[in-house]
Amino acid sequence: MISDDPQFYVQGVLKCDRRVLAKTITLIESSLRAHQDLARTIIDLLLPYTGKAIRLGITGVPGVGKSTFIESFGTMLVKKGHRVAVLAVDPSSKRSGGSVLADKTRMEKLSIEENAFIRPSPSGGTLGGVARKTRETMIVCEAAGFDVMIVETVGVGQSETTVASMVDFFLLLMISGAGDELQGIKKGVLELADAVAVNKADGDNVERAEMARKQYETSLHFLAPSSPNWTPPVLTCSAIEMTGIDKIWESVLAHHKRLTLTGELQANRKKQAVDWMWSLVKEGLKERFYQNPEVKKLLPEIIMEVESGKTASTLAAARLLFFA
Repeated sequence: MISDDPQFYVQGVLKCDRRVLAKTITLIESSLRAHQDLARTIIDLLLPYTGKAIRLGITGVPGVGKSTFIESFGTMLVKKGHRVAVLAVDPSSKRSGGSVLADKTRMEKLSIEENAFIRPSPSGGTLGGVARKTRETMIVCEAAGFDVMIVETVGVGQSETTVASMVDFFLLLMISGAGDELQGIKKGVLELADAVAVNKADGDNVERAEMARKQYETSLHFLAPSSPNWTPPVLTCSAIEMTGIDKIWESVLAHHKRLTLTGELQANRKKQAVDWMWSLVKEGLKERFYQNPEVKKLLPEIIMEVESGKTASTLAAARLLFFA
C-alpha cells in the first residue's frame, strides 16, 4: 500500500527504516504521475539532510572484476564503520533484462551486511531516466544515513560521463595488458578518472599488473587531469585477496580532503545540481512536446511528408515546434 503522506516517507527514511526506504525508492522508480509528484515532494523535504556522504563512481573495462571489487571494497568500508550504498546506472538494462540483478546476487557477502544497501537500476528506460532515478535514490540513501555512495556504471560509453556528473571521485578499474586495453578505452573516460586501479594483481599476474600500472601512469601524463588540484594516482589491487583496496580508499579520502580545502568539492556539487536541473528541464520539455495535442495531430502527416520528400526536415521541425 502506497501512502500519499510525504511525511510518512521522510520520517521513515530519516530513521533508516528499510521497509520505508524501499517504498520510497519504488515511488521514485514509478512512472505514474501521482507517484512522481509525491516523490518530488519527498526528495525536496529530504534534501537538507544530505550532502555529507562521499560519492564515489566506479567503472571498468569488461572482465575487470568490477562486482568482486565493489563487494571487497564495500565490505572493507563496512568493517571500518561506514554505511555503504551501492547504486547502478545501466543504460543497457532494457536490452539485457536484469544484468544488474545478477551483479547483486554476485555480491552475496556485501548484500547481507546490515550497514550495506545494494540497489540495481530500474530495468528499461533511457539513460537519462535511469540516471535521474539513481540521483534521487542517492539523495534518499544519504538522508537515511549512508555515508559512502558507490555508483556503478554497468553499461559502456555515455554512462561514464553520466556517473561522473553525479559523484565526487571517479575510479577507473583496469587489468594488465595495458597496450591492448588502452585501445578499447576512450580518451574521455581516462580524462574523467580521479584514480586508476589495476585489478587482479595477484598470483602470477603481479608483475604484469605492475607493468600495466606504469603504462597507465605514462598515458595519464599526456591527458588533462579532471581537477587542477589533484593528480590521479595509478594503483594496483586484488579484489579477491583484498590487497591494495585500502590504498584506493586512502586516495579517495585524500582527494576529498584536498578538494574540500580548496573549495572545489562544493563548487563541483553546485555545478552538478544546476546541470541536473537543466537535464530535467530538457527531459520535461521533450515529454511535454510529445504529449501536446497539436503535435500528436500533426506528427503522422509531417512524417509522411518528410519521408516522401515533399517537405524538408528543417521546415518540418519548425512546423512541429511552432505549429506553423
